[in-house]
Amino acid sequence: MSTFLITGASGQLGQQTISRLAQRTDAANIVALVRTDAQAADFADRGIATRKGDYNDQAGLEAAFEGIDRMLFVSGSDIANRMPQHKAIVAAAKAAGIGYIAYTSLLDAAESPLALAADHKATEALIADSGIAYTFLRNAWYSENMLMSLEQDLNMGQHFGAAGDGKFSFSSRGDLAEAAAIALLGGYDGETLELGGDEALSMADYCAILSEVAGKTVTYVDMPAQAYQEALQSAGLPPEFASFLAITDAQAAHGALQDDSKTLSKMLGRPTVTMADVLRKALQK
Repeated sequence: MSTFLITGASGQLGQQTISRLAQRTDAANIVALVRTDAQAADFADRGIATRKGDYNDQAGLEAAFEGIDRMLFVSGSDIANRMPQHKAIVAAAKAAGIGYIAYTSLLDAAESPLALAADHKATEALIADSGIAYTFLRNAWYSENMLMSLEQDLNMGQHFGAAGDGKFSFSSRGDLAEAAAIALLGGYDGETLELGGDEALSMADYCAILSEVAGKTVTYVDMPAQAYQEALQSAGLPPEFASFLAITDAQAAHGALQDDSKTLSKMLGRPTVTMADVLRKALQK
């Protein structure tokens, strides 16, 4: 049996992938890459082995990757340093003899106009050029991203954005984690998978669902990207993050985050989790 390593194991996607992988293979086959003793202790309580590793330390990663057969490479969240980190991870994986990488990419990464697609496209190329077998998991916009503004949306009865009538193929983290676990176990080597949810929702569609689930009317207010960015900054978001969200919305208006392939539900063998279900769960807390 192969040995599987999950990078970014303490993050939400990493933790959920480990949980779903443990349902499909013995926990003894799973290794979580962590940065702190506290994270290691948490996994030890769950019967999951850990190794220390930091995306900024290639030599340490090489040591952590020794003896690993198949790896889930969760893309880094440090945008400014992402590519140097990703280069270190791929180089370390090759040096350690890892035979397979499943990489969490972005919908249509090779052609997407989204600014954050560039690093994913470059990382896909790094992995392909390394000679290591791979699966590119091109993940859609998380359904849970909408929860960041949920309280404000309900308080104001409005959701603001710049996406126009553009549709988002939202995917829940749980579904994407399950797809990652499935890919790790084999059967999708060499494939590039566009992992959008079954639903394709405009922001007006989203607000209609939220209104029904919450029992309170929430309407969508569309605005120019610049005005949306300024509104986000006025709400306290850092300028860089506000700009990122506004530009993403504006590009989603033209279909940048929509995928109708149903690849994700085909992998899972069931329909994807709906936005209504994500909202119900969030509102029950």
